[in-house]
Amino acid sequence: MKRVIRLYYGFTFLFSLLLWVPIFYEFQRRVGLSEAQIFSLQSLYYFAFCFFEIPTGYISDRFGHRASLRLGGVLLALGNLLPVLGVDYSWFAAHFLLVALARSLVSGAASAYVYDALQAEGQGAHYRRIEGNARAMSLAGKVLFWAGVGAAMEWHLSLPYALTALASAGSALLAWMLPADSAQSSQEDTPGPVQTFLAISRSWPVLLFMIQGLSIFVLSRICQINLFQPLLLDRGLSVASLGFVMGLITLAEALGSARPQWVRRWAGDTGGVFVLTVVIAISLSVMAASSSMGAVLALVVLSFATGLAYPIQRQLLNDAISGAGLGAIRATALSVESIFDRAVSGTVALVLGPVLAMKAMGTFLYGSAVLSIVAAVVILFWIRNLRLATAAADTVLD
Repeated sequence: MKRVIRLYYGFTFLFSLLLWVPIFYEFQRRVGLSEAQIFSLQSLYYFAFCFFEIPTGYISDRFGHRASLRLGGVLLALGNLLPVLGVDYSWFAAHFLLVALARSLVSGAASAYVYDALQAEGQGAHYRRIEGNARAMSLAGKVLFWAGVGAAMEWHLSLPYALTALASAGSALLAWMLPADSAQSSQEDTPGPVQTFLAISRSWPVLLFMIQGLSIFVLSRICQINLFQPLLLDRGLSVASLGFVMGLITLAEALGSARPQWVRRWAGDTGGVFVLTVVIAISLSVMAASSSMGAVLALVVLSFATGLAYPIQRQLLNDAISGAGLGAIRATALSVESIFDRAVSGTVALVLGPVLAMKAMGTFLYGSAVLSIVAAVVILFWIRNLRLATAAADTVLD
């Protein structure tokens, strides 16, 4: 079990080390892409992720979670090499499609692999801590490397992509070293994607916890990735400072991911997710009204809250999947959650181009904050008043 955990930490660290994230917007502008093209590529990534999620989740459940991690590492290395080879729109489209395919192969499979390994050893109670530690380590690595990525791009334009491809290849190597799956995978009677989706749609506990995590994922992703560069550049920060700021907010998220118990002690699990969603929404409003330093501080608070919420929400969802009798299709169930997240993110990314063109970023942030708080209240009320019937739901409801 210790070997599994060490390799899982290493795989997560290298696979998530996308060094180009702080500078891809400026990189694409420098090679001649327009803002409309840049945001259409981001939308393409999110929608491609949605398209790939169910098939890749089925592949993982049918042929094994470890096999899915191996293939994801290889495809991610290949995808990150493409911007080194070509920089027009078609090359970037292929890059984002491969990255989406690789990450969809891993998104459900990684959590399913370690969750099932822990359950098989009777150590399932440690999942939240291990998932949080893995996320914290990967985020801490980004802090170290993102601080210098702006300077690396200035020295050689495509260097961040080349280094990312190298890290991705390392994650594939670690995936090859993982022990075989502990869960009952590679089964010929694994339900097909349609049957699996129908089974998930009939499980209210699973669906509710998926929806509860939606605001956290979408708001944090849009602010930390899609709006991060336009927001800070518009407030006068230099390109060289972007990596440092992203490292700072990533450090805040890493700290939160390693300490989810700080919230759980006084708010519980479902209550904790609700409170953190409200904190994230308030951060959006502060971001909209602030200067450069205020926006950076709001991003730090948003990231810290996101880090606290992530391990709690993953535990809630995994427990609900087990309680609903869907453990054999865990990777596919987690992939359905990713579809919800990426579909909304893709829709939002699609409208960001016109929003920025109309100089309406502040209105967008205020509206997102209000909508998120209203949705969080409705979902919390729904969860607490339905008195979910499964044993897993009984263990996580406050």
